Amino acid sequence: MSLKRILIVGGAGYIGSHAAKALRLAGREPIVFDDLSCGHEHAVRWGPLVKGDVRNADQLRAAIREHRPDAVMQFAARIEVGEGEQNPAHFYDNNVAGTLNLVRTMMDEGVKNLVFSSTCAIYGDPERLPLTEDLPKRPVSTYGRTKLMTEQMLEDISRAHGINFAALRYFNAAGADPEGETGEEHDPETHLIPNALKAAVGLGGPMKLFGTDYPTPDGTCIRDFVHVTDLAEAHILAADKIAATNTNLQLNLGSGNACTVLEVLKAAERATGRAVPVTLAPRRPGDAVALYADTTKVRAELGWTPRLSDIDTIVSTAWAFHRQKWRLPAQAAE
Repeated sequence: MSLKRILIVGGAGYIGSHAAKALRLAGREPIVFDDLSCGHEHAVRWGPLVKGDVRNADQLRAAIREHRPDAVMQFAARIEVGEGEQNPAHFYDNNVAGTLNLVRTMMDEGVKNLVFSSTCAIYGDPERLPLTEDLPKRPVSTYGRTKLMTEQMLEDISRAHGINFAALRYFNAAGADPEGETGEEHDPETHLIPNALKAAVGLGGPMKLFGTDYPTPDGTCIRDFVHVTDLAEAHILAADKIAATNTNLQLNLGSGNACTVLEVLKAAERATGRAVPVTLAPRRPGDAVALYADTTKVRAELGWTPRLSDIDTIVSTAWAFHRQKWRLPAQAAE
C-alpha cells in the first residue's frame, strides 16, 4: 500500500526535513507540523508548513482536518540526554504526553498509521553486541525512558484501538542530504561529526574527546552511524508496511557498522584536508563502551539496505553541507 499524504510532526528538524525530501522524491505529499522551537522554517522546502505544538490537540486536529493525511511520522521530541537529566518533567511532557496527545487526535480523526522515532537508548547498557530487538530494555537516561514508555504506550493503544505503528530505534543519525539542501543545524550542537568539522576549520576551538581508555581497538567509544537519508527512506518503507499489513513494527535502525570515535575524526580529516584538534577529557558518566545494531530484522521486514552509511560518505556529505552554511572562505573549504 502506497500512502499518498503524510503529516510530519517535527518536520522542520534534522531528520524530519530529510524525511520530507525523501517523501517528495518518492512522489508523496509531505505536510510539516512544527512549532519551530528547535526546527527551522528554511528547512521546510518540500511541502506546506503548519505551525503548531504536538501538545496542542486543537492545532493538531485543525492540521489533520485540513490535509487529511494517510499516516503520521512523529519526530517531535527533546533529545539531549543532559537536558533530560536536568529537566525531566519537560522531557516527559514533550516526548510522552505530546505523543499521547497526537495519537488521541489521530484516533479521533480516523488516522490509523504512525511511524515513531524511538532510540537504541531504550536498551541501556547492552548485554551483548550487536544489539538485537529482543534484548532487555533497561534505559539509563530520562531520554531513553521517555522513548521506552512511549513504545509501551503505543503497544497498549494499538492492542485496544487498532492503530498501526512502527517504532524505529535509531542509532546515530548523521550526515546530510547529498544535494546539500538540508542538514544538521542544532543549537547548541552536541553531535560528534559537526563538532569535529568545526574543530578542523577552527570554529570554536579544539573538540573534547571524552575517554581514550575504553577496551576498544583505539581506546575510544564505538558507535553505529547511519546516514540520515537512509534513515528517512526507512521511514517510508515502514509506513507503507504497517498500512498494508495492519501490523506493528519495532526495529533497530542503524547501519550495523561499528566505528570508533577516532575513526570518525580521521574521516573528518580526510573530508576537510585538515587535522582535527582535540582536548582529552575523562569519560562521561553513562557513555557505553560500544553500541551497534544487528540490522537483520529491519532488512528482512522492510527490504531496506543503507546506501550512504559508510563513514566517509556520511562525513563528506556533512562537510559539504556545513562548509556552505558556515560560509567558509575558499581556502578553508578546500
